[in-house]
This record gives sequence, C-alpha cells and structure tokens, in this order.
Amino acid sequence: MFSVPRIQAVAVALAWAVRAAVAAGFPEPYDSEKAGAHPMPPAEALAGFKMPPGFQATVFAAEPMVRQPISMTFDGRGRLWVAENYTYAEAKVNYATNLNDRIVVLGDADGDGVADSRKVFWDEGKVLTSVEVGRGGVFALCPPTLLFLADHDGDDKPDGPPEVLLDGFTTTTGNRHTFANGLKWGPDGWLWGRIGISSGAKVGRPGDPDSARVELRGGIWRYHPGRRVFEAVCHGTTNPWGLDWNAEGEPFFINTVIGHFWHAIPGAHFQRMHGDDVMPHAYGFIGQHADHHHFDTGAGWTKSRADAGGVAAPTSDALGGGHAHAGLMIYQGGNWPAEYRGRAFTLNLHGHRINRERIERDGSGYVARHLPDLLSVPDPWFRGLDLVAGPDGGVFVSDWSDTGECHDHDGVHRNSGRIYKVTHGKPAPVRLPDLAKLPPAGLATLAFGPDDWLARHARQELAGREPDEGTRWALAATLRDEYRRRTNPADALRALWALNALGTLTPDWLVARTGDDDEHARSWAVRLLAEHFRVSDRGEGGATDLDAATTTKVVERFARLAERDRSALVRLYVASSLQRLPFAARLAIGRRLVARAEDVADHNLPLLEWVGLEPVVAADPDAALELMASSVHPVLRRHIARRLAEEIDARPGPVDRLLRWATERGATEQGDVAAGLSDAMRGRRRAAAPRAWDRFAALAGQSPSADTRDRVRGLGAVFGDGRALGELRALAMDPKADAVARRTALRALVEARADQLGALLRGLVDDGALRTAALVALLETNDPDAVALASSRITWLGIEERPALLAAMASRPAAASALLDAVAAGRLPRADVSAFHARQIAGLGDPRLARRLSEVWGSVRVDQGQQKVLVDRWRARLAPAKLAGASALRGLVVFRKTCAACHQLFGEGGTVGPDLTGSGRANLDYLLENIVTPSAVVPADYRATVVTLADGRTLTGLLRDANARAVTLVTQGERVTLERREIARLDTLDQSLMPDGLLDGLAESEARDLVVYLMQPRQVHAE
Repeated sequence: MFSVPRIQAVAVALAWAVRAAVAAGFPEPYDSEKAGAHPMPPAEALAGFKMPPGFQATVFAAEPMVRQPISMTFDGRGRLWVAENYTYAEAKVNYATNLNDRIVVLGDADGDGVADSRKVFWDEGKVLTSVEVGRGGVFALCPPTLLFLADHDGDDKPDGPPEVLLDGFTTTTGNRHTFANGLKWGPDGWLWGRIGISSGAKVGRPGDPDSARVELRGGIWRYHPGRRVFEAVCHGTTNPWGLDWNAEGEPFFINTVIGHFWHAIPGAHFQRMHGDDVMPHAYGFIGQHADHHHFDTGAGWTKSRADAGGVAAPTSDALGGGHAHAGLMIYQGGNWPAEYRGRAFTLNLHGHRINRERIERDGSGYVARHLPDLLSVPDPWFRGLDLVAGPDGGVFVSDWSDTGECHDHDGVHRNSGRIYKVTHGKPAPVRLPDLAKLPPAGLATLAFGPDDWLARHARQELAGREPDEGTRWALAATLRDEYRRRTNPADALRALWALNALGTLTPDWLVARTGDDDEHARSWAVRLLAEHFRVSDRGEGGATDLDAATTTKVVERFARLAERDRSALVRLYVASSLQRLPFAARLAIGRRLVARAEDVADHNLPLLEWVGLEPVVAADPDAALELMASSVHPVLRRHIARRLAEEIDARPGPVDRLLRWATERGATEQGDVAAGLSDAMRGRRRAAAPRAWDRFAALAGQSPSADTRDRVRGLGAVFGDGRALGELRALAMDPKADAVARRTALRALVEARADQLGALLRGLVDDGALRTAALVALLETNDPDAVALASSRITWLGIEERPALLAAMASRPAAASALLDAVAAGRLPRADVSAFHARQIAGLGDPRLARRLSEVWGSVRVDQGQQKVLVDRWRARLAPAKLAGASALRGLVVFRKTCAACHQLFGEGGTVGPDLTGSGRANLDYLLENIVTPSAVVPADYRATVVTLADGRTLTGLLRDANARAVTLVTQGERVTLERREIARLDTLDQSLMPDGLLDGLAESEARDLVVYLMQPRQVHAE
C-alpha cells in the first residue's frame, strides 16, 4: 500500500511547481463550489476502496500535484500525460475562459505506484478535453479545434505555437459536457475521438467550406495525421466518454442513459437519446451491444443517481450503480489475474465504482454481459473519468473529484483531483526500452510481440518513422513471415497492424488475406481494403487511389464474401464498406448481403446494409426493385418501399412497379410494403393513387395481420379510396371498438379531409374516447362551429385532456380570443393558461389579442435586464420560511396542469422537453434559472420553432424529421406532421420552447406548492 507521510512529502516538494506556474503567468484556478465543501483526503478515500482479494491501490498523484484530470495517456517511456481542465465551469458561466488548461507529465522512476516527478508541457489551453502523444509531438483536443504541439526534439516543451489541424467541433451552452473528447490511437493507425449529441459539429481543416466538412451529431470519429483525412466512424447515442479496442482490434465505446456499451461499427447509425440523425433517411437505428443496463429501467434513468451523500440509488445499486459512464478499458495487461484479461471496465459516475463486463461474440458483433463490479469508492466526491493500463499492467484511474458531475449547477471545485493506481499484488519491475532510439527493425519486433502495451507504443513509434524504401520493404517481408508463422490470431493481427503502420500493405496481399482461416484476419483485410475508397455522405462516393483492375478485383472479392463467407463478422465489415463504394459496386455486393437468410434477425446487419444501400435506392429505382426482389430482410423491404414512396409525386412509376411486385408475393411481403408506404405517407392528406393500388389494396386488405389491414385503410384514405374512407368512418364511430384504433381512424380521416368530416367531428365532441381529438380537429379544419364548441367544453374536460385543446385554441386568433374571454369571465382558471399558451397567443401577431392577453393574463416578455430582477424577486418569495407551509401534494396538481404536457418527473408526464427527474431540482437557484429564464441557456435540440400556416394558424414546438416534403413539429399537445405547401413561414428562435415567466402565470401559493413538489427526492402520494 502507500505511506501517508510519503504522499504529503511529495506534495510539499512539488508545490513549488504550482507556484512557479502561477508566477509564470498561469492563472491560478479558483473554486466556485459552495463554501465549506471538500472531498475526502486522498488517504481516507483510498482506505475505503473495496476490491477483490489480492488487489491493492496507491494514490499515484493528488492535489496540488494534479488537479481536474480529465484525460490521461502514456508515452513510450512509461510516463503518464494528464490533461487538466480548469475552464469547465458551472451552468451560469459555461466555460471560464479567464483560466487556462494544461498538460502535465507525471513519472514514477522507482515503480512504487506514487508519482515522483512532474513537468508542465503546455499551459495555454482552453476547453482542453483530451491529450494523446505520438507522431513527433502531442495532440490536444480543445473544442472547437484539434491542435498539434510539435516536440520533435523530445525535450517536453512545444517547439512552437500549436498547429490547428481541424476545427468545427462546436460547443454548446446547454449540455456542454457533450463536447468532443477522448483522443486515442487505434490499431488502424488513426487518431480516434468522440462527441455527444448536443454538440453538433461540422469538422474540417481550417478554411474548409461546409461542402468539404463532415457533420456529426454525436458518435465516434477518427483522423489520420499522415493523410490529413477526417471521417465519421459511427453516429448517435448520447454522450460517449470512453473508447478502447479488444485483442482482435474491435472498437467499443461507453455511453450514458440509453445504453452503456456499444460496438463502434464503422458506418453504423445508433439509437439516439434525442435530436435528429445526420442521415435523413436512416429510418431505423441500431441499439446498444449489451444484454443489460446498470440502472432500473422501469424506474427510469434519472432515478439511478446517487443522493447528496454519495449513496447509490437502491434500485440501481445491484445493477451497477447508475446510467452515467466514463472511461473504458479492455484489460490486456499482465498484472491482473487471467480472469480479468479481455474484460471491459468502465467508471460508473453515480455508482462511484468500476463496472466489469464480459464481451462475447454474438451474431455479426458482440454483446456485453455484466460481471461483479471491480471496485467501489466511499468518497461521494469521486468522479472517475478515465482509466488506462500502464506498462507494468497496473491500471491508473483518474478522479475529477467534485460533486456536480457533468452538469455542475452548484460550482466547480478546481483545486482537487486524484489519480489512483490499482494493481494485483506488487507488479514486477519493468525496464522499458527507449523506443525513440530503437531502429525500425527493433520496433517491428516489439510491435508483434505478446506485450500489448509495448506493441501499441512500438507501432505508434514505427508509424512516425520514415525509413528508406529498402529498409521498409525488408521489414515488410519479415512482418509478412511473422504473420504466416503466428499461431495465435492476436499475434498475427499485431503483425498486420505493424505492416499498416509501415505503409506496406498492398491491395493484392490484403485480397489474399480475405481467404485466411481466421475471421478477424479476413475482417481486417476487408476494412483496410475499404480505406482505399473515400467515404462520402453527399453523393455516390467511390473515389479511390486504386487502378481500375484492382478496383474490380476488390469489388468482386467483397461480393464473393457477401455471398459465401461463413462469418457474420466478415459480412458486417463488407456491409460497412458499402458507404465507400461506387453505386454499381454497392448494388452487386448489396443484393448478395440482403439475400442471407441467417442475418434476418441479426442485431446490426439489416440496418447497416440499409444505410449503405439507401443512396442507391434514391438514385436508381430499378436497382431498388432489384434489391427488393433479392431481400429476405423485412427491414430492408419496408425501408425500400418507404424511400420509393417518398418520391411518389415526382416518380410515381417505381411505386406502381413496387405494388405490382408485391401483389405477386405473399402476405409478409405485402405487409412490409404497406408499412413502408404508410410511413412515407404520414402527414399527407391526398396523393394520386398508383395504378396498381386497387389490386394491391384488395389483397393486402385481407391480410391476417391487423396492422397491415389498418395501414391499408389509412393509405386508402390518402389515395382517395371511398371504400377505405367508409371503413375508417365506421371504426371511428363505433363506441365498442378499441379507443386507440378509433383515434387512429379519426386521425386518418382528418388528414384525408374526408367528405362530411365536420358532421362526423361534431357528432363526437361528447364521446368520452374521442372528444378532445374531435374538438382539436374541428379547430384544425376551420369548422364554423369549432370555436363555440371548444369554448363551451374546455371548462369540463379532464386535466389530462385539457392541455391539447388549450394548445389548439391558442394557435388561432378567434379561438384564442374565446379562450381569454373564458378566463376573464372566471369560467376557466387563469392558471390553466400556461406561459406556453400565452406566448403562443402573443405570437399570433394580433395587437388586439396582445392587449387582451396583457389585461387578462399578464406580460410574456422578459428582457435580459428584467431577468435578474425577476429571479431575485422569486427567490425572496420562495425563501425557506415561506416554503414551510407549502404542499408538495398540491404542487403535484400544479405540475400536471402546468408542466406535465412537456416534462416528465418520476416517470409521469410528456417527453417534449428534458426529463426533470435527475436534474438539480433540490437547488432553488437551479429551479429559478430554468423556470424564470429558461432561454438563458438552451441546447440546440430544445430551441422553439414557430410555424405559421397558410390558413392563419401558428404552431410552436420542437422541429423534428424535417425533409423537402414535410416537417414534423412536437408541440405541447401532440406530434404534428405538416406538408411544406401548408407552411407560410418557419422560424427557429434562439429561445427555449419553454417560455419565460412561467411562475408569473400562477398564484403565489401555487408557485410555492410547485417548487416544493419539484424539490422532492421522490414521488408524493396522498396519505
């Protein structure tokens, strides 16, 4: 273990370095954390570590030697490089740009697990999130830029100012913790990184136009320093904050909330927490690669967070501690016992522990299965961010050491930070060779050796060398011999990667490797051959450095693998390569992939194949029909049908041919086609019926699947089929039918603007199941009786029904006027009209209404000068003494009336806005900031969009699924799809969908009740 006096002595001895840095101009970091709050002393925290027998830990470094360690990496000399981030700040500040971030280098010359040297390499960073060493210098990720600090002489000082390699990694003022992070060398020789979904990016070299940039809205990316090429690897998830490769070179990353473990399949589009994917026609998304979550999904992810004392949520403790993960290491060192080798380890933020996973092959990819946790930490301030294995097999764990986790609403404690080292017993001493002085032959030998740590660093050193051609190809011959001789597939792969680092992999040699016995060797040959084609998200792609004959050979080989290879992993990488290839090659390979029946239920392949084939479908309908005929995958058939049907106005012929094809097939294929057409027609009122529609509808309408029959009826309404409209009308009017089916039928009739629709709707305004839908539809269709019917019934609708009708009334001048009259007359409580409704009415642009709103309800405008005044005023009104008499139970009623249409709390409410359950609700300042002035800090995904329609309505909501034909708007009341031709104007505001001044619409007693309810740690119930 460690000696407390020794740690203190090191800290004192090195404190001068911190003071020297300040004297040299480094701004001294300050704490904005609430006064009196401190983490456990390092020794006390360490004493409480719980680990399996035989494991031990040391405090490798702690404050002031290291602070705010956000990222770590090793150089080839075994020294630990640490990125210290001081500019990350609390929500009100976002980034403290008056401070600097820095990179420090820590050494442990005697190998006792305690750092004994410290150097500052660079201290001029801003928003520094990651550091990596190699290629003659240091890479620093400082969003919006990726920097390179050359250090060719190896003196641990930059040779000059940083070079900006890339820019466009935007940061946000909302969920700012989702910024780009995580530099790490891959076995492919590329520098990999990560980015979250709230920090959209368009990345390129400085000066590149948008057309030359790569768009990211979350996911994994990579950059090749030699070629100066940037690529997106995969898209989606929430906030990736850990990445590593297994012994076979398969990449995996860790994530928060929607699933924690993911196989970073190149070209994949993964499930997202929110927001739109960069690919408009992706249609479906691949889910996580684990058979479990680390929290109780029934209770919700936000309930998995630890309490203020650091105690894990009871429902999630046994499952792994919570939804938030950072750092990923797949252990390949030699110190820990064999049962830990190849396992994945991640830091669980709210669980204050290290989770352990077993990674198993599953279909075309992998699945992670939960094993007992490795380590738990008693310090409630423990915020593990990174973990990396060192040269002796010991694992280094960084601790950000703060209470605010990723959101930090209560301030930042910058003057703390720790790095622990976890070993099994005492590691054997390691004498590292000086890689910088080894000749290329010596590096090549280490690069395919059994020591994974040495092999990784030797490979990076080799990649940075430029030996003469004779030496390079002599080494290549040696490495090819080693590849053939190695019986251990992992050793052979390391020889392959070393050949790649040397730049001596020839296409012919790789083509030959696609016939090797090992599936990993074949898959690596495929992905390295695919690198000869440049991926493109704006056109056909297929730009290549290969000659025509070699290109033909590669495409033919890929097609053969697609048709015959027995490994789903190899087929996965063939499918991944589609996005790089010319359309003709995609079609030749794709029709063989989609015919593989064993892949129908695969977790990855159908959707991965679709994103590679979608551009072909869009460009060549005949090719699309060829793929449809070849496919045994329902997902592919449905998506092809949808993509063709989205072009029905401009190109009706392909849809007609699609329907003719489907009529010759069975009920399964007909159901897939109906589903695709139905998805494409969502939001359409009328479309010309394809010539083959009647025959198809007659057959598919008799399907044994109720879903198919419903879809055919709905499509019939769009295509003007009188029989279908009659069936829909009968279903909507049948009080004995299922309520959901009735509402679906009614919606189809409304969207089709069916004949005698007004009479039908008026007849349903007192129907318990359909009354709200009928009243909203009457307003939507400008029925002359709509306003009178709505205003007469709004007062007696249930609390769950009223918000949808209120939102509909607020969107039209006449109905909004009637709504304000009801409030003025006392028939409708003023508090039922929320700030959202008030802003909607104010946005109608009617001066008379605006005056009436001000008289009846109040002002909806809050300028910046008023914001602080309002917050201070409400802070006084909501002081602890005044909250003492408030009722959380009454507050629940106010929440349901005011907030639940958009926000969930404790699993109850809507999903338009963020879930409030896990937010900083216990902090009054947090609540006031987000309720009184929500537009002060607003992520891009929650900006309000105002749609002005040609018929005079205005709708306010979140813009989703926009394309050339239609847009989908998520409003407080519903999800609405509108055709572009209905829209007169569309404006996305620099404002939150949640309006300012929400509390001003409530009585002061209601505001107190609401705030008390929002501050509760769990749901309240009547006793």
